[in-house]
Amino acid sequence: MSRVGKLPVQIPAGVKCEVQGTQVSITGPKGTLAADFSPEMGIALENAAVVVTRPSDKKEHRALHGLTRALINNMVIGVTKGFERTLLITGVGYRASLQGMSLNLALGYSHPVTVAPPEGITFTLDGQQTIRIAGIDKQQVGQVAANIRALRKPEPYKGKGIRYDTERIRRKVGKAGSK
Repeated sequence: MSRVGKLPVQIPAGVKCEVQGTQVSITGPKGTLAADFSPEMGIALENAAVVVTRPSDKKEHRALHGLTRALINNMVIGVTKGFERTLLITGVGYRASLQGMSLNLALGYSHPVTVAPPEGITFTLDGQQTIRIAGIDKQQVGQVAANIRALRKPEPYKGKGIRYDTERIRRKVGKAGSK
């Protein structure tokens, strides 16, 4: 039995959950999320908790069991607390600013880079070096953060670029020089 999959997902007060076959819709104070899951998984609402069951012990079913439960749990967390990723900008002249809802980045290119937020995502800045990306969909928040980081990945010699706040850059020693 999957250790993650066998745990029921508790639905907190103020959150409404609807299960129709393989489609789960969760509404909370921050918004609504809906997802369609594999028809092989059994999803049921029992006593203010969502329970996921699997039909057999096949490898695919074991994998889908924990995945389905984890995705439903992330939906519940998203509509109650939300998700957030923090990016740090390092480098001389590298900075971020908000232009309306869009993020305007100076990353050492000959032109500024503008990133428009997708629906459900908000950008906030702490100074010019810290970007916070917030939303209710964990996958979408992570993907937007990865797209922004890909604009100027951190390099190992000076550490310049955009990195996650939890990321550590392995620094390399530069040229030794001739004697």
